Amino acid sequence: MDGKLKVHGHYNGLKTTLLFAIMWGIIMLIWALTGARSGTLGVYILIGLATTFASYWFSDRIAIASMHAQPVSEREAPGLYRIVRELSQRAGKPMPRIYIAPTESPNAFATGRNERHAAVCCTQGILRMLDEREVRGVLGHELMHVYNHDILTSAVASAMATVITYLGYSLMYFGGGDSRDRDSGSGGLGIIGVLVSSILAPLGASLIQMAISRTREFDADEDGSRLTGDPAALASALNKITAGVEYSPMPKTAGTQSAAALMIANPFSSEGFSRLFSTHPPTADRISRLMQMAQEMQLSQGQQPAGRVGR
Repeated sequence: MDGKLKVHGHYNGLKTTLLFAIMWGIIMLIWALTGARSGTLGVYILIGLATTFASYWFSDRIAIASMHAQPVSEREAPGLYRIVRELSQRAGKPMPRIYIAPTESPNAFATGRNERHAAVCCTQGILRMLDEREVRGVLGHELMHVYNHDILTSAVASAMATVITYLGYSLMYFGGGDSRDRDSGSGGLGIIGVLVSSILAPLGASLIQMAISRTREFDADEDGSRLTGDPAALASALNKITAGVEYSPMPKTAGTQSAAALMIANPFSSEGFSRLFSTHPPTADRISRLMQMAQEMQLSQGQQPAGRVGR
């Protein structure tokens, strides 16, 4: 498996454009239903644009700081450097910065607005739990998030969801329509729109974010496995990480919650109703896809298919 691997982005530019269109469509619909003043909409558009830019441009600094991660040198983590250097060279990309987060909950993430500003972060827990082959599978997945420009997509989704959520809240507290509508008693549709938007807008924004996040995880699983040439290693790692998170979940803080969608697996214990709102697809589905991919790779190479990964 010599030479550089061709990196493809799963039409992520088109996905981001469609995401913009859906989000702005929801905003305009809320505006039309409630008769909100154009000045109010303009304020939230500015907030959305500013938030999108800040989330994207400073994505690496924000995520690293939120996890209290520290940079490590090659002398301190030679194995980690060896794996990341090999994978980045295979993809024909620059070497990212490497960090370790001081938590025993097993997880990892990569972030950065582009390949030249990328950072990879592993928790202390994941480095203790996984063997080198499994760590390599995880890092292949994480690097592909950067190479597929997923950070832009997630920044857009997060910022636009914020706009929709706050627009819904502002309408709930301050109402829609102008004073002439309220005085004439013709604000019935506006009142209905306010009630609907205040309840459904935040929920709709969250659902769109989850749909984008889950799609990105499947894409990164596939592309990361092609980068490493070892889908079974990532499947094994995901199985261990999920069990490790259930035993030692990450504490929910403002920082960990902001970085959760970037991580390779849901860092919080997901039980009952909370599973429906996870930003990550079910681990069993991911493992099943990866093992099918491993079997296809082995069959194409004339090898015996690998066995099933399970707890």
